[in-house]
Amino acid sequence: MATSARPFWIYWTASTTSGIGTAVTAVALPLAAVTVLDAGPVETGLLAASSYLAWVVLGLPAGAIVHRLPLRTTQVVADLARAAAILTVPIAWLLGSLSLGHLVLTALAVNVAEVFYFTANTTFLPSVVPRHELTSRNSLVSGTQAATQLGGPSAAGLLVQAVGAVPALLVDVVSYLASAMLLRRLPERREPAPPAGAPRVGMGAMIAEGWRFVVRHPVMAPATWWACVINLVCGVQAGLFAVYLVRDLDAPPAMVGVLLAADGVGSLLAAAATPWLVRRFGSARVLLVDGLVAFAGAALIPLGAGPAGWLCFAIGTLVFGAAVVPGSVVTRTYRQVASPPELLSRVMATVRFVSWSMIPVGALAAGLLAAQLGSATVLLGSAFLLLLGPVILWFSPVRRLRDLDDYDEGRRSGSSKKSSSRRADASASTPA
Repeated sequence: MATSARPFWIYWTASTTSGIGTAVTAVALPLAAVTVLDAGPVETGLLAASSYLAWVVLGLPAGAIVHRLPLRTTQVVADLARAAAILTVPIAWLLGSLSLGHLVLTALAVNVAEVFYFTANTTFLPSVVPRHELTSRNSLVSGTQAATQLGGPSAAGLLVQAVGAVPALLVDVVSYLASAMLLRRLPERREPAPPAGAPRVGMGAMIAEGWRFVVRHPVMAPATWWACVINLVCGVQAGLFAVYLVRDLDAPPAMVGVLLAADGVGSLLAAAATPWLVRRFGSARVLLVDGLVAFAGAALIPLGAGPAGWLCFAIGTLVFGAAVVPGSVVTRTYRQVASPPELLSRVMATVRFVSWSMIPVGALAAGLLAAQLGSATVLLGSAFLLLLGPVILWFSPVRRLRDLDDYDEGRRSGSSKKSSSRRADASASTPA
């Protein structure tokens, strides 16, 4: 392994290790609510919303806060905080005091730490990876996440079947501790400091600067609204999948893990194919098509009953996962290369705040609606929301691009031509 590549592989190993544990918790926590505490769709929707709610409250200031913090240390502290929060659940269960409120607070605490971890983690990556390798490295990271989503839920289902939902959470505790130990081996990194003598910018101004850059950007903004649509539907699914599989499809915990792993299969295949898709068709065109493929998958998920329903769920989640990953990779890579370095943490946090705020909204709405209409009806209805994504992109500059960064290259080229033209005019009008 080349010395220059070593930091990335440590970074990747740490992310993979914590991702395995997170994949187990994604199955074990809602199953604990359903099987241990007899939770219904409203309760599972509330639990899912709590797993993302911190993005609504802290998403914007996180970018400005992380901008002033050492990036590696921020990730290490976040890992330790997540391990401590998860550990309280088995302790409370052993003491006979576990409640839905405890699970909700745990999910919220983990999410608070995750907000700062993600912001520091995605800002850290460009400092250890050359610009021309970002797409392939982001694809590798997404592919690895998909692999953990593939193996994690299956292992979690079997683990829950064997030892119970609550003890299975200890795997996540160990994974976060291992990730923290690995990250401590990386060199410390900070975002670029402002020029010497520049006035100190307040928190509000820093947040506003990142917000304006994102929402006024002709390409980044519609890509963000596209992500909002995707994540709204992801919130619906996060809130209802566990209760739908257990109550509507009568799936045992082991089968729940296998069925949820189908998303990982689609994500893994798509992550492996994304670099080729981008080279063959262009990142902008990939993004345009993603929403249509996601709709097809999401519409299939709630069809059928019994074993036929299991098959529809597996195929639908596979297709949906395969559709979401390429769009996620190309938009994240575009943000990393199109954002000024000093704005990157705030751009990443702003986009995450705007788009991930839709997940708790979708989860809460899904839980309330499913209590009246049924989980299958709400899952099917949410699929049609995905058609908004391609519409948003079609009425933006993305429709005219092959690759997302063609927009920035076109602007630079246009500015260069205008500058050359002005110099030529000045030269022609100046006496010899």
